[in-house]
Amino acid sequence: MDSLGSLNVFIRAAEARSFTVAGRQLGVSSSGVGKAIARLEARLGTRLFHRSTRSIALTTEGARFLERCQRILVEIEEAEQELSQSQGAPRGKLRVSLPLVGMLMMPMLTRFMRVYPEIELDLDFNDRLVDLIEEGFDAVVRTGDAVDSRLMTRVLGNFRHNLVASPAYLEKHGTPKTPAELERHACLHHKYPTTGKLASWHLRERATELDIELPKTATVSTIEPLIYMAEQGLGIACLPEYAIRQHLNDGKLVAVLSDHTQHVGTFRALWPSSRFVSPKIRVFVDFLAGNLLPDRSSRDPELA
Repeated sequence: MDSLGSLNVFIRAAEARSFTVAGRQLGVSSSGVGKAIARLEARLGTRLFHRSTRSIALTTEGARFLERCQRILVEIEEAEQELSQSQGAPRGKLRVSLPLVGMLMMPMLTRFMRVYPEIELDLDFNDRLVDLIEEGFDAVVRTGDAVDSRLMTRVLGNFRHNLVASPAYLEKHGTPKTPAELERHACLHHKYPTTGKLASWHLRERATELDIELPKTATVSTIEPLIYMAEQGLGIACLPEYAIRQHLNDGKLVAVLSDHTQHVGTFRALWPSSRFVSPKIRVFVDFLAGNLLPDRSSRDPELA
């Protein structure tokens, strides 16, 4: 195996913390990865990994070597781009996992494809908790907090949640004036597909979060059907503002109990931890940060 190939195997194994996962990503057996690492260690005259029957971990020398190797491969990619006909434009396949709000993101993604035609997007829309490294994603976009120390993260923007209903529903059933009145209304809930838990509405009375047993008229695992059901007058739903901005502007949906729903969510991009970020990942994350939530008040709720 040539030197550059050996470095690639080493980086995959180090980032995945597994010879098996690295082999799956490279299309070779775990024993093939192990043999390549052993040859590399013999050539360097130092041990790069601590090995046990269940796991691998970088040695001190291995951690230093990883940082240098990552820089080398990124510099090679950048050199190739500079010599290409695109005059250094980011290019190549970019595999990204995005939350199940596909159609809501498509205008932004379409603009990205037009700005960076040399980047081949491979998009996977789902709300499950993916293992970015093991499943071979270049980047992941999710809401909530980052919990994986192997990953770099960047906040793309913040957004409020709104309780909304159609004008027809409110005319027929009345507009709730207090959170307690929701117990007498049809409530449409979002369910997390990974855990099966219902998303909290985070109802508040002044600074205190309320514990109210809300009716479960319907539960849905994706946002877009909830929007449709609310528009059709089937009940009240708690939805992220970025997903219903146009519906509110058009009068198809009306916000209720705004003083009692101050919960703020966060969009984040995550990618494998490395001091040197691939140009295609860098431009994708930068584009998301500038275009995912174009309304300034949605990106920083305190500015509204």
